[in-house]
Amino acid sequence: MSFKKHGQASYPLTSAKRSVVFIARRPEQLADASSSGATIRQADYDDDNSILNAFEGVDTLFLISYASVEHEHRSERHRFAINAAIRSGVKHIFYDSLGYGGKPETKESVAHVMQPHLDTEKYLEELSAKNPGFGYTVVREGPYTESYPLYTAFFDPKNPVSEIKIPHDGPGPGIAWVKREELGEGTAELLRRFAINPAGLVYCQRSVLLSGARVLSLQESVDILGRVANVPVRIRRVSDEEFAAQPQVKPNFVYCGVDYSLLWATTFDAFRRGEAAYASSLLGELLGREPEDD
Repeated sequence: MSFKKHGQASYPLTSAKRSVVFIARRPEQLADASSSGATIRQADYDDDNSILNAFEGVDTLFLISYASVEHEHRSERHRFAINAAIRSGVKHIFYDSLGYGGKPETKESVAHVMQPHLDTEKYLEELSAKNPGFGYTVVREGPYTESYPLYTAFFDPKNPVSEIKIPHDGPGPGIAWVKREELGEGTAELLRRFAINPAGLVYCQRSVLLSGARVLSLQESVDILGRVANVPVRIRRVSDEEFAAQPQVKPNFVYCGVDYSLLWATTFDAFRRGEAAYASSLLGELLGREPEDD
């Protein structure tokens, strides 16, 4: 979780280092930010006291979502942090959501992993309606290229297999893949613009989508992995249960002793519905260049 505050609306982030605050579970990993003049604080979503004391003096928050594939606990932790932030005086929250559902204004998804994000988006909307002085911006970030193992049964180009077993046959609506680094750069630019001129941000009380500009089907994505690994790779469609039972899959979706690998298979249903195939031009506008497409 990280956030910033600005003392004056005219301060750009680059010239107001002391107004930038980072919060993390492991603050020791933010030594570079500290040496640049940012304030570093420690907090953990699962430590109520640390959350309650984290937002003092902050008026604008970039809230990174709780990291897990679980639903109800994630939603509850997000609400707790948001309530604590508002009580501490936070006036605007940028929420780091996920790019399922298609267009950013869509409020439904069949993907299990999207459900806590939809809960949180709805909660922010409700709070904004009840509190005229509070605003929010939902930043839906599309699937990033570095996360391809999640959608390819954890294919490893260094130890490749010839067959990827997933509950999808490969063609059809694809994914507007985007680099994680460019997602970070684009989000930072959005925050910078708000720091300079909060009243001028057109994305208040709205959801935006940051995605790649090119859509690749799962088959096209696997073909690229095959070229990287220098082996022919094909997709074999299997049932949700067969996907979840693979030995390399289950360990990656166990949270607090609960196996969510079968629920993760709902992401393939989302792909079939075209939920990740919406390519937005916003990231390119924020970057000042076209996002990388491979």
